[in-house]
Amino acid sequence: MRELSETVLRLTEMAKRMRLDALDMALASGSGGSHVGGSLSCIEILAVLYGEVLRFDVKHPLDENRDRFIPSKNHCVLAHIPALAEVGFLPHEEILEFQKDGGRLTGYPRRPEIGLEYSGGSLGMALSVGIGMALAAREQGRPSQVYILLGDGELNEGSVWEAFQSAAHYGLDNLTAIVDRNHLSYDGDTETVMGLGNLRKKLESFGWHVSSCDGHSVPELLEAFQDTAKGRPHGIIAETVKGKGVSFIENRSEWHHHRLSREEYEQARQEVLGEAL
Repeated sequence: MRELSETVLRLTEMAKRMRLDALDMALASGSGGSHVGGSLSCIEILAVLYGEVLRFDVKHPLDENRDRFIPSKNHCVLAHIPALAEVGFLPHEEILEFQKDGGRLTGYPRRPEIGLEYSGGSLGMALSVGIGMALAAREQGRPSQVYILLGDGELNEGSVWEAFQSAAHYGLDNLTAIVDRNHLSYDGDTETVMGLGNLRKKLESFGWHVSSCDGHSVPELLEAFQDTAKGRPHGIIAETVKGKGVSFIENRSEWHHHRLSREEYEQARQEVLGEAL
């Protein structure tokens, strides 16, 4: 129990630092703006993944036996890059080079040597990419696990549901898909744009083993990642808040992509730090 408490505290503090780093990156991106809201909704998910779940070696980033993390919602770089810096894939100071000319950290980066496995593209494609990786790992007898982070807005795409069906057909129990269920897409409320209904029942009907959790609760996330089933792909529905941790960003669709002013940055930072305003 003490060991679990220490792990929860460590990951909670990691998530807090990542949230502050995300704000630093948003400010550094300048007038071009950045994907703030959807990055803040998945901070704890990525903290638990990189801080506890994923198997990798930063000294050998291309090791064939490593686990793979594929961000289907690859616009969540304000969460992903801080996680990579936390575990040593890149120097912490480099995060402020985000979207700077000549830098490695673009809005949709692919740099496997620093842990960025997938560059994105149209939403709805990454689950199929992950299925290919999971199939290859199984065929080659490698222990690699593959983790995909999906936004709930992209579940409108038919290709996602073809992939859900395919993963179950092949019994890919080395594949986990996490849905960042923040209920907001670029176009607005997901249930208004294209209602998902009972997502858990839908995934289960496709043959997936499904866990649900509070996507901002480190203990619940840890439990969800351990709740697997032999012979079935694993789906985790993580209930989250878009813009989590910053009052004027939370549940605001306009912050899907937005410019963060210096005044807004200072207020947001104080809120994350828990300081009185």
